[in-house]
Amino acid sequence: MSLPVDDDNVNMLSSPYPSTVHEWTKAIRRPTSYRVGNARFHLKPRVVIYAGLFSAAMMLLLIMILPRSPSPVLCAPIKDETAISYDPTYPLTNPLSTAGGTIYQIGLITDLDKASKSKEKKNTWLSYYRKGNLTVSEKRDSVKFSLKQPKVLVSNIAAGDRGMELSELVIFNGRLYTVDDRTGIIYEIVGHTVVPWVILADGDGKAAKGFKCEWATVKDKRLYVGGLGKEWTTEKGELVNLNPQWVKSIGPGGDVIHIDWHEKYNALRAKIGMLSPGYIIHEAAVWSEIHKRWFFLPRRASKETYNEVDDEKRASNIMFIVDENFETIEVRKIGALNPTHGFSSFKFIPGTGDNIIAALKSEEDKGKIASYILAFNVNGKILLPETKIGDVKYEGIEFV
Repeated sequence: MSLPVDDDNVNMLSSPYPSTVHEWTKAIRRPTSYRVGNARFHLKPRVVIYAGLFSAAMMLLLIMILPRSPSPVLCAPIKDETAISYDPTYPLTNPLSTAGGTIYQIGLITDLDKASKSKEKKNTWLSYYRKGNLTVSEKRDSVKFSLKQPKVLVSNIAAGDRGMELSELVIFNGRLYTVDDRTGIIYEIVGHTVVPWVILADGDGKAAKGFKCEWATVKDKRLYVGGLGKEWTTEKGELVNLNPQWVKSIGPGGDVIHIDWHEKYNALRAKIGMLSPGYIIHEAAVWSEIHKRWFFLPRRASKETYNEVDDEKRASNIMFIVDENFETIEVRKIGALNPTHGFSSFKFIPGTGDNIIAALKSEEDKGKIASYILAFNVNGKILLPETKIGDVKYEGIEFV
Protein backbone atom coordinates (compact mmCIF):
# COMPACT_ATOMS: atom_id res chain seq x y z
CA MET A 1 0.00 0.00 0.00
CA SER A 2 1.30 3.34 -0.99
CA LEU A 3 1.05 6.43 1.13
CA PRO A 4 -0.24 9.73 -0.08
CA VAL A 5 2.57 12.02 -0.97
CA ASP A 6 2.30 15.14 1.06
CA ASP A 7 4.69 17.29 3.08
CA ASP A 8 4.33 15.20 6.25
CA ASN A 9 4.92 11.94 4.39
CA VAL A 10 7.96 13.34 2.61
CA ASN A 11 9.43 14.33 5.91
CA MET A 12 8.73 10.86 7.32
CA LEU A 13 10.34 9.09 4.40
CA SER A 14 13.44 11.27 4.50
CA SER A 15 13.79 11.10 8.35
CA PRO A 16 17.26 10.05 9.65
CA TYR A 17 15.75 8.05 12.53
CA PRO A 18 15.35 4.22 12.34
CA SER A 19 11.92 2.93 11.46
CA THR A 20 12.25 -0.64 12.84
CA VAL A 21 13.31 -2.26 16.14
CA HIS A 22 16.29 -3.89 14.44
CA GLU A 23 17.44 -0.58 13.07
CA TRP A 24 17.05 1.07 16.53
CA THR A 25 19.21 -1.65 18.12
CA LYS A 26 21.92 -1.19 15.54
CA ALA A 27 21.84 2.55 16.12
CA ILE A 28 22.25 2.19 19.90
CA ARG A 29 25.25 -0.15 19.50
CA ARG A 30 26.96 1.99 16.90
CA PRO A 31 30.04 3.79 18.44
CA THR A 32 29.77 7.51 18.98
CA SER A 33 31.53 9.49 16.27
CA TYR A 34 33.97 12.36 16.97
CA ARG A 35 35.50 14.56 14.35
CA VAL A 36 39.03 16.02 14.70
CA GLY A 37 39.94 18.06 11.67
CA ASN A 38 39.03 16.01 8.62
CA ALA A 39 39.23 12.69 10.51
CA ARG A 40 36.39 10.90 12.20
CA PHE A 41 36.83 8.64 15.26
CA HIS A 42 34.36 6.15 16.67
CA LEU A 43 34.34 5.44 20.43
CA LYS A 44 32.10 3.03 22.25
CA PRO A 45 30.41 4.48 25.37
CA ARG A 46 31.76 1.73 27.62
CA VAL A 47 35.31 2.50 26.41
CA VAL A 48 34.81 6.14 27.34
CA ILE A 49 33.53 5.15 30.79
CA TYR A 50 36.43 2.75 31.41
CA ALA A 51 38.95 5.36 30.29
CA GLY A 52 37.43 7.91 32.65
CA LEU A 53 37.52 5.52 35.60
CA PHE A 54 41.13 4.56 34.84
CA SER A 55 42.18 8.24 34.66
CA ALA A 56 40.48 9.01 37.98
CA ALA A 57 42.20 6.04 39.63
CA MET A 58 45.61 7.14 38.34
CA MET A 59 45.05 10.70 39.61
CA LEU A 60 44.09 9.37 43.04
CA LEU A 61 47.17 7.15 43.12
CA LEU A 62 49.48 10.07 42.20
CA ILE A 63 47.95 12.24 44.92
CA MET A 64 48.60 9.48 47.48
CA ILE A 65 52.24 8.75 46.55
CA LEU A 66 53.61 12.18 45.65
CA PRO A 67 55.30 14.09 48.53
CA ARG A 68 53.17 16.81 50.05
CA SER A 69 54.10 20.02 51.81
CA PRO A 70 53.80 19.74 55.60
CA SER A 71 50.64 21.10 57.10
CA PRO A 72 51.13 24.48 58.82
CA VAL A 73 51.61 24.35 62.59
CA LEU A 74 49.24 26.74 64.26
CA CYS A 75 51.70 27.58 67.04
CA ALA A 76 54.62 28.20 64.65
CA PRO A 77 56.22 31.68 64.75
CA ILE A 78 54.77 34.24 62.37
CA LYS A 79 57.27 34.80 59.54
CA ASP A 80 55.87 38.05 58.15
CA GLU A 81 57.25 40.56 60.63
CA THR A 82 55.58 43.43 58.77
CA ALA A 83 52.21 42.02 59.82
CA ILE A 84 53.10 42.19 63.51
CA SER A 85 52.63 45.41 65.45
CA TYR A 86 55.55 46.36 67.68
CA ASP A 87 55.12 47.91 71.13
CA PRO A 88 58.05 50.25 71.92
CA THR A 89 56.96 50.95 75.50
CA TYR A 90 60.02 51.39 77.74
CA PRO A 91 60.13 51.26 80.67
CA LEU A 92 56.84 49.55 81.47
CA THR A 93 56.07 51.96 84.34
CA ASN A 94 56.45 55.72 84.10
CA PRO A 95 59.29 57.30 86.12
CA LEU A 96 58.26 59.54 89.00
CA SER A 97 59.74 63.03 89.21
CA THR A 98 60.28 64.30 92.75
CA ALA A 99 62.24 67.05 94.47
CA GLY A 100 64.94 64.49 95.24
CA GLY A 101 65.25 63.32 91.63
CA THR A 102 63.66 60.87 89.20
CA ILE A 103 62.56 57.51 90.59
CA TYR A 104 62.56 54.42 88.36
CA GLN A 105 61.28 50.93 89.10
CA ILE A 106 63.89 48.24 88.55
CA GLY A 107 63.83 44.45 88.46
CA LEU A 108 66.62 41.97 89.23
CA ILE A 109 66.83 38.24 88.42
CA THR A 110 69.05 35.47 89.81
CA ASP A 111 71.09 32.65 88.36
CA LEU A 112 71.40 30.21 91.25
CA ASP A 113 73.24 27.57 89.19
CA LYS A 114 72.75 24.11 90.73
CA ALA A 115 70.94 25.67 93.70
CA SER A 116 68.09 26.51 91.31
CA LYS A 117 66.68 23.04 91.87
CA SER A 118 64.00 23.10 94.57
CA LYS A 119 64.71 21.11 97.70
CA GLU A 120 61.02 21.00 98.55
CA LYS A 121 59.20 20.24 95.29
CA LYS A 122 60.02 17.45 92.88
CA ASN A 123 60.88 18.42 89.28
CA THR A 124 60.82 22.12 90.13
CA TRP A 125 63.46 24.77 89.49
CA LEU A 126 63.37 28.34 90.77
CA SER A 127 64.81 31.84 90.55
CA TYR A 128 64.41 35.01 92.62
CA TYR A 129 62.83 38.06 91.00
CA ARG A 130 63.39 41.20 93.01
CA LYS A 131 61.93 44.66 92.42
CA GLY A 132 63.04 47.99 93.78
CA ASN A 133 63.52 51.68 93.08
CA LEU A 134 66.50 53.51 91.62
CA THR A 135 66.70 57.29 91.95
CA VAL A 136 68.79 59.64 89.80
CA SER A 137 69.43 63.03 91.41
CA GLU A 138 68.09 66.15 89.73
CA LYS A 139 71.63 67.17 88.69
CA ARG A 140 72.35 63.60 87.53
CA ASP A 141 75.49 63.49 89.64
CA SER A 142 74.45 60.69 92.03
CA VAL A 143 72.31 57.55 92.11
CA LYS A 144 70.73 55.66 95.00
CA PHE A 145 68.50 52.59 95.26
CA SER A 146 66.23 50.54 97.50
CA LEU A 147 65.10 46.93 97.06
CA LYS A 148 62.04 44.95 98.11
CA GLN A 149 61.96 41.34 99.20
CA PRO A 150 62.37 38.89 96.30
CA LYS A 151 59.57 36.80 94.83
CA VAL A 152 60.09 33.20 93.71
CA LEU A 153 59.59 32.22 90.08
CA VAL A 154 59.30 28.50 89.29
CA SER A 155 59.37 26.24 86.25
CA ASN A 156 59.13 22.49 85.67
CA ILE A 157 61.37 22.57 82.59
CA ALA A 158 65.02 21.55 82.80
CA ALA A 159 67.91 20.12 80.81
CA GLY A 160 70.27 17.65 82.43
CA ASP A 161 68.45 18.16 85.73
CA ARG A 162 69.17 21.90 85.66
CA GLY A 163 66.98 24.85 84.78
CA MET A 164 65.82 28.39 85.62
CA GLU A 165 69.42 29.64 85.67
CA LEU A 166 68.27 33.06 84.55
CA SER A 167 71.03 35.35 83.35
CA GLU A 168 69.33 38.48 82.00
CA LEU A 169 66.20 40.65 82.08
CA VAL A 170 65.03 42.67 79.08
CA ILE A 171 61.96 44.58 77.91
CA PHE A 172 61.04 43.68 74.33
CA ASN A 173 57.86 44.49 72.42
CA GLY A 174 56.20 45.79 75.58
CA ARG A 175 56.87 42.57 77.52
CA LEU A 176 59.37 41.51 80.18
CA TYR A 177 61.57 38.56 79.22
CA THR A 178 64.30 36.57 80.91
CA VAL A 179 66.69 33.97 79.47
CA ASP A 180 67.81 30.61 80.86
CA ASP A 181 71.48 29.87 80.23
CA ARG A 182 70.94 26.16 80.82
CA THR A 183 67.94 25.26 78.63
CA GLY A 184 68.11 28.09 76.10
CA ILE A 185 64.51 29.07 76.89
CA ILE A 186 63.34 32.67 76.68
CA TYR A 187 60.62 33.11 79.30
CA GLU A 188 58.09 35.91 79.53
CA ILE A 189 57.55 37.04 83.11
CA VAL A 190 53.85 37.53 83.74
CA GLY A 191 53.14 38.58 87.31
CA HIS A 192 54.94 36.02 89.43
CA THR A 193 55.00 33.28 86.80
CA VAL A 194 57.22 32.48 83.83
CA VAL A 195 55.81 31.45 80.44
CA PRO A 196 58.12 29.78 77.86
CA TRP A 197 58.20 31.75 74.62
CA VAL A 198 61.14 30.63 72.45
CA ILE A 199 63.78 27.89 72.77
CA LEU A 200 67.21 28.79 71.38
CA ALA A 201 69.40 25.97 70.10
CA ASP A 202 73.16 26.21 70.57
CA GLY A 203 75.60 27.45 67.92
CA ASP A 204 74.17 27.67 64.42
CA GLY A 205 70.79 26.46 65.63
CA LYS A 206 71.22 22.84 64.56
CA ALA A 207 72.56 21.57 67.88
CA ALA A 208 70.54 19.41 70.27
CA LYS A 209 71.81 21.44 73.24
CA GLY A 210 70.17 24.67 74.41
CA PHE A 211 72.00 27.95 73.83
CA LYS A 212 73.87 29.33 76.86
CA CYS A 213 72.17 32.73 76.91
CA GLU A 214 74.15 35.40 78.80
CA TRP A 215 73.10 38.84 77.53
CA ALA A 216 70.12 40.36 75.74
CA THR A 217 69.32 43.71 74.14
CA VAL A 218 66.95 45.26 71.60
CA LYS A 219 68.11 46.53 68.20
CA ASP A 220 65.94 47.47 65.20
CA LYS A 221 62.82 46.01 66.81
CA ARG A 222 64.49 42.63 67.27
CA LEU A 223 65.75 40.95 70.41
CA TYR A 224 69.44 40.01 70.30
CA VAL A 225 70.63 37.28 72.66
CA GLY A 226 74.32 36.46 73.02
CA GLY A 227 76.45 33.85 74.71
CA LEU A 228 79.82 34.03 76.45
CA GLY A 229 81.61 35.21 73.32
CA LYS A 230 84.44 32.84 74.16
CA GLU A 231 85.12 29.49 72.51
CA TRP A 232 83.67 26.55 74.44
CA THR A 233 86.58 24.77 76.07
CA THR A 234 87.29 22.09 78.61
CA GLU A 235 88.13 23.02 82.21
CA LYS A 236 91.77 23.20 81.12
CA GLY A 237 91.11 25.47 78.14
CA GLU A 238 91.10 22.87 75.35
CA LEU A 239 88.93 23.90 72.40
CA VAL A 240 85.61 22.08 71.96
CA ASN A 241 83.58 24.33 69.64
CA LEU A 242 82.72 27.95 68.77
CA ASN A 243 79.04 27.74 69.72
CA PRO A 244 79.16 30.51 72.38
CA GLN A 245 80.34 32.92 69.68
CA TRP A 246 76.99 32.85 67.91
CA VAL A 247 74.27 35.45 68.50
CA LYS A 248 70.50 34.99 68.09
CA SER A 249 68.18 37.61 66.60
CA ILE A 250 64.52 37.09 67.51
CA GLY A 251 61.58 38.92 65.97
CA PRO A 252 58.34 39.95 67.73
CA GLY A 253 56.66 36.86 66.27
CA GLY A 254 59.33 34.49 67.63
CA ASP A 255 61.32 33.81 64.45
CA VAL A 256 65.02 33.17 65.15
CA ILE A 257 68.04 34.11 63.03
CA HIS A 258 71.40 32.55 64.00
CA ILE A 259 74.37 34.87 63.43
CA ASP A 260 78.06 33.92 63.55
CA TRP A 261 79.77 36.62 65.64
CA HIS A 262 83.18 35.00 66.13
CA GLU A 263 84.94 37.68 64.10
CA LYS A 264 83.22 40.45 66.05
CA TYR A 265 84.12 38.92 69.42
CA ASN A 266 87.69 38.35 68.25
CA ALA A 267 87.93 42.00 67.16
CA LEU A 268 87.32 43.01 70.79
CA ARG A 269 89.98 40.55 71.97
CA ALA A 270 92.47 41.81 69.43
CA LYS A 271 91.90 45.40 70.55
CA ILE A 272 93.32 44.65 74.01
CA GLY A 273 95.75 41.88 73.06
CA MET A 274 93.74 38.92 74.31
CA LEU A 275 93.49 36.71 71.25
CA SER A 276 94.03 32.97 71.80
CA PRO A 277 95.29 31.65 74.14
CA GLY A 278 93.74 34.69 75.87
CA TYR A 279 89.97 35.16 76.16
CA ILE A 280 87.14 37.49 77.15
CA ILE A 281 83.88 36.34 78.75
CA HIS A 282 80.79 38.45 78.05
CA GLU A 283 77.68 38.55 80.18
CA ALA A 284 76.65 42.19 79.65
CA ALA A 285 76.07 43.87 76.27
CA VAL A 286 73.61 46.56 75.17
CA TRP A 287 72.91 48.29 71.87
CA SER A 288 72.36 52.07 72.16
CA GLU A 289 69.98 53.44 69.57
CA ILE A 290 70.95 56.95 70.66
CA HIS A 291 74.71 56.49 70.22
CA LYS A 292 74.35 53.93 67.41
CA ARG A 293 76.96 51.90 69.26
CA TRP A 294 77.38 48.57 71.00
CA PHE A 295 78.46 48.74 74.65
CA PHE A 296 80.16 45.73 76.28
CA LEU A 297 81.14 45.28 79.93
CA PRO A 298 83.02 41.94 80.04
CA ARG A 299 82.71 39.68 83.08
CA ARG A 300 86.28 38.41 82.77
CA ALA A 301 89.33 38.91 80.56
CA SER A 302 92.80 37.38 80.45
CA LYS A 303 95.85 36.99 78.23
CA GLU A 304 96.40 33.54 79.74
CA THR A 305 94.88 30.20 78.76
CA TYR A 306 91.51 29.56 80.40
CA ASN A 307 91.27 27.29 83.39
CA GLU A 308 88.31 27.02 85.72
CA VAL A 309 90.15 27.82 88.97
CA ASP A 310 92.16 30.87 87.90
CA ASP A 311 89.20 32.26 85.95
CA GLU A 312 87.49 33.22 89.22
CA LYS A 313 90.12 35.94 89.74
CA ARG A 314 90.18 37.36 86.21
CA ALA A 315 87.41 39.93 86.46
CA SER A 316 87.39 42.95 84.15
CA ASN A 317 86.73 46.67 84.60
CA ILE A 318 86.82 47.37 80.85
CA MET A 319 84.05 48.93 78.76
CA PHE A 320 84.04 48.57 74.97
CA ILE A 321 82.17 51.11 72.82
CA VAL A 322 81.86 49.77 69.27
CA ASP A 323 80.30 50.97 66.02
CA GLU A 324 77.75 48.80 64.23
CA ASN A 325 80.33 47.23 61.90
CA PHE A 326 82.91 46.59 64.65
CA GLU A 327 85.42 48.74 62.81
CA THR A 328 85.83 51.45 65.47
CA ILE A 329 86.45 50.11 68.98
CA GLU A 330 86.97 52.38 71.98
CA VAL A 331 88.12 51.09 75.37
CA ARG A 332 87.41 52.78 78.72
CA LYS A 333 88.07 51.79 82.34
CA ILE A 334 85.24 51.72 84.88
CA GLY A 335 86.43 52.20 88.46
CA ALA A 336 89.15 50.27 90.22
CA LEU A 337 89.66 46.63 89.29
CA ASN A 338 88.53 44.03 91.81
CA PRO A 339 89.78 40.68 90.45
CA THR A 340 86.75 38.72 91.73
CA HIS A 341 84.00 41.23 90.86
CA GLY A 342 82.93 41.04 87.19
CA PHE A 343 80.04 42.65 85.31
CA SER A 344 76.99 40.43 84.78
CA SER A 345 74.37 42.89 83.46
CA PHE A 346 73.70 46.57 82.80
CA LYS A 347 71.15 48.95 81.30
CA PHE A 348 71.15 52.62 80.37
CA ILE A 349 68.99 54.62 82.76
CA PRO A 350 65.99 55.91 80.72
CA GLY A 351 65.80 59.63 80.17
CA THR A 352 69.56 60.18 80.51
CA GLY A 353 70.37 60.10 76.80
CA ASP A 354 72.08 56.73 77.30
CA ASN A 355 74.77 58.48 79.31
CA ILE A 356 74.21 56.91 82.73
CA ILE A 357 74.45 53.17 83.35
CA ALA A 358 73.11 51.00 86.18
CA ALA A 359 75.03 47.72 86.40
CA LEU A 360 75.42 44.51 88.36
CA LYS A 361 78.59 42.65 89.29
CA SER A 362 78.86 39.03 90.39
CA GLU A 363 81.43 37.33 92.57
CA GLU A 364 82.30 33.62 92.63
CA ASP A 365 85.47 32.97 94.59
CA LYS A 366 86.23 29.61 96.21
CA GLY A 367 82.57 29.02 96.99
CA LYS A 368 81.84 32.61 98.03
CA ILE A 369 78.95 34.05 96.01
CA ALA A 370 77.72 37.65 96.10
CA SER A 371 76.23 40.39 93.92
CA TYR A 372 76.76 44.14 93.79
CA ILE A 373 75.02 47.11 92.17
CA LEU A 374 76.72 50.29 90.91
CA ALA A 375 76.09 53.24 88.59
CA PHE A 376 78.38 55.38 86.44
CA ASN A 377 78.34 57.56 83.33
CA VAL A 378 79.74 56.56 79.95
CA ASN A 379 82.97 58.42 80.72
CA GLY A 380 83.57 56.13 83.69
CA LYS A 381 82.64 58.53 86.52
CA ILE A 382 81.16 56.53 89.41
CA LEU A 383 77.77 57.84 90.58
CA LEU A 384 76.90 54.90 92.85
CA PRO A 385 79.81 52.93 94.34
CA GLU A 386 79.65 49.13 94.32
CA THR A 387 77.12 48.08 96.96
CA LYS A 388 76.42 44.50 97.98
CA ILE A 389 72.82 43.38 97.40
CA GLY A 390 72.92 39.70 98.33
CA ASP A 391 74.77 36.42 98.71
CA VAL A 392 73.35 35.04 95.48
CA LYS A 393 74.12 35.87 91.85
CA TYR A 394 71.85 38.56 90.44
CA GLU A 395 72.66 38.40 86.74
CA GLY A 396 69.94 40.54 85.18
CA ILE A 397 68.80 44.13 85.69
CA GLU A 398 66.06 46.02 83.83
CA PHE A 399 63.89 49.11 84.21
CA VAL A 400 60.40 47.72 84.59
